[in-house]
Amino acid sequence: MISQKAKYALRALVSLARTGRGETMMIGEISKEQSIPKKFLEQILLELKRAGYVASRRGRAGGYELLMAPERIMYGDVLRLIDGPIAPLPCLSKIAYRKCEDCREEASCEVRHVFERVTLATREVLDQTSLADSLRLEELPV
Repeated sequence: MISQKAKYALRALVSLARTGRGETMMIGEISKEQSIPKKFLEQILLELKRAGYVASRRGRAGGYELLMAPERIMYGDVLRLIDGPIAPLPCLSKIAYRKCEDCREEASCEVRHVFERVTLATREVLDQTSLADSLRLEELPV
């Protein structure tokens, strides 16, 4: 399960992607549009700024803007930034691998085999879905 912080980060990025390239949004606008507590959003946007996803501008035309095209911002990258590895078991993590304490042998672990398939499928979707893709998906009928 993703954290509330990661969900808010993705929702804030989606709002900024809707505004268009070079356009800014004030933090209060994002907060209101996405129902994200303003103080929490400030922390999230600072983290996204440090990672190079957004920039902030001061003044009358100030606010936050995307630094990358929405097509280049992948859900998987944002989730890893905010929540860390995308893996339900530590033995399946690429960047934070750790052997499960209760496992005798990974190669024969039935639980690991099932969750390895889940992890690979999840990573594939998240690493191939951009903000732009998610904006197109909201236009499709359910």
